Parts: sequence; C-alpha cells; structure tokens
Amino acid sequence: MAAASTSWVGQGARWGRLAGRELTTVAITIFGLLLVTFFIARVMPIDPVLAVVGDRAPADVYEKARLDLGLDKPLWMQFAIYIGKVFTGDLGRSVLTSNLVIDDLRTVFPATLELATLGTLIGVIIGVPFGVFAATHQGRWPDQLARIVGLFGYSIPVFWLGLMGLLLFYAKLGWVAGPGRVGVAYQDLFDPITGIVLIDAALQGEWDAFRDAFSHLVLPASVLGILSVAYISRMTRSFMINELQQQYVIAARVKGVSEFRVVWGHALRNAVVPLVTVIALSYMHLLEGSVLTETIFAWPGLGRYLTNSLLNADMNAVLGGTLLVGAVFIGINLLSDIIGRLADPRAR
Repeated sequence: MAAASTSWVGQGARWGRLAGRELTTVAITIFGLLLVTFFIARVMPIDPVLAVVGDRAPADVYEKARLDLGLDKPLWMQFAIYIGKVFTGDLGRSVLTSNLVIDDLRTVFPATLELATLGTLIGVIIGVPFGVFAATHQGRWPDQLARIVGLFGYSIPVFWLGLMGLLLFYAKLGWVAGPGRVGVAYQDLFDPITGIVLIDAALQGEWDAFRDAFSHLVLPASVLGILSVAYISRMTRSFMINELQQQYVIAARVKGVSEFRVVWGHALRNAVVPLVTVIALSYMHLLEGSVLTETIFAWPGLGRYLTNSLLNADMNAVLGGTLLVGAVFIGINLLSDIIGRLADPRAR
C-alpha cells in the first residue's frame, strides 16, 4: 500500500514538473509573440495616429489622439500598455470595417475554423489509410498511385483547382452551391451561437439551412483537403515504412500474428505519435494558409480578412489577426504534444 502511494506521488510529481515546463514554454512564446507584433507596429511606415484621425485632421486633434494612444511615453511603457490591452481584449478598432478588431475576429475566425477543420478531416480520413496502403505495397502500383496523388496535391496551384472545381461541380453539374458561406434565403433562419454555421443550424433544427451551408462548404473544404491528403499520406507512408522494418514487427509475423493486426494494431499504433504532429502541422497550415481558397470562394474567413486589412494598411486588424493565429498555433502545438505523450507508452 505504501509502495503504491509512493508510486502515485512520484508520478504526480513528474506530471507536475512536465506541466510546469510546458506552461513556462507557452508563457515565453506568448511574450515573444507580443514583443514581435509590438515592434512590427512600430517599424511599419504607417502612422498609427493618422490611421485613427485621418490625414486631414487638425494639429490639435492629431496631438490629442497621439496622447490618447500613449505614443508620448517611453517604449517600455508603451509595450506594457500594449500587453494590458491585449489581455483585456482591446485590439483597437479596424479602419476598414469601423468595428472593434476583436468583434471582427469573432466573426471571421469561426468561418476559417470550419473550413480548415473539414479540410483536415478529409486529409486524415483519406490520407492515413492511403499512406498505410502505400507502405504495405511498397514499390507496387498502390505505392506509385500514392506518389502520383502526393505530387498532384503539391504541384497543382490552389487557385486553379478552386476555379476548375467551381466550373465543373457548380457551373456545369450543379452538384454543389457556389461562392459564399450560406445562401441568402437561409442567413436569417438561425442565430450565430458559435459562429460555425453547421453547428448553429443543427443546434436550432434548421436542417434546410444546414444542407445549404454544407453544400457551400464541401467544395472549398475538398480543395484544402486535397492538399492535406497529399501531405498526410506521404508522411504516413514514410512513418509506416520505418515501423514495418522494426524488430517487433518481424517478431509478430514469426509468431503468426495476422498481417492486418501487425499493420493496423502494432505498426500504425507506434506511428501515431509522429503522425499527430504531422496532422497538427497540416491543420495549422490550413488555418493560416487558406487565403487563396477563401478569396476564390468568397469565404468570409480570417485569411481574406487579413489580406484586405493588409492591402488597406489597417494595422490594428493585421496585428490582431496575427496575434490570434499565433495563439492558435501555440494552443495546437501544446495539444498535439499532450496527445503524443498520452499515445506513447514510453512517454507515460
């Protein structure tokens, strides 16, 4: 009994030290992110006062706005004020939309989250089995097919793929809805509870709106999903080839374990740890790299919002979006690290 208690205490202490290290790393990373965005705002050749009052404001109005923004204070004090504002959700006001940046981000980020999540799910559901199949048939036609699919996914420009998808599946065949997130007739049928249209429509029982939203979502998500399939299948193949050459696989086969169990029960289980990191990287790439897809499909997401803000020198919006993307990256990295440790018995 005493030995078991000591074991639990030791395990708790180890997890406590691990949590402490992770939290310290996260805190340092967030501080670095805040520092970088703060200095970006200071070195950009854009006067933040003019962005607020306009270039025709009188001198006294300009000076009052400069004092209100704290630009007369020392740089370290400006940084402290900036940190305080960020942690209270004050990211300033967008010049482009005249809304608070935090309100704009609450509107556009769920759209990108919805798009990237479905794209990643497509990548995982198709890419992982495809990669496993290629690894177990190395050098044969399934392996060659996987390489061709990977090459296709890496080589085809996203904008061309999106335009061809719209031309074929929307304009010619009429299988899916066109650009936009939901049809005009369905926009006011449900309240934006989470900001994710599929979830909001389902929660409120608006199934016609759900089907319409899914019809709008499936094509842009599939375009992103092709990129995700190419990356995930390629990495899965590489991890599985490495695992299938290990001694424990040879021993399992000698003992007469079925090939299905060897591949899916043993090799893939050990390949899950690095695969979690690969899926997280793919998800992060889709979250911040879907600008062209959102532009082609008129998808009101974060990428499109940041692009428009950057083109209009709306630095509050650009920096607010950058902070959001950085925070999401940190969160996903932390979550993937935790899942990897839980999935790896050696780490446990």
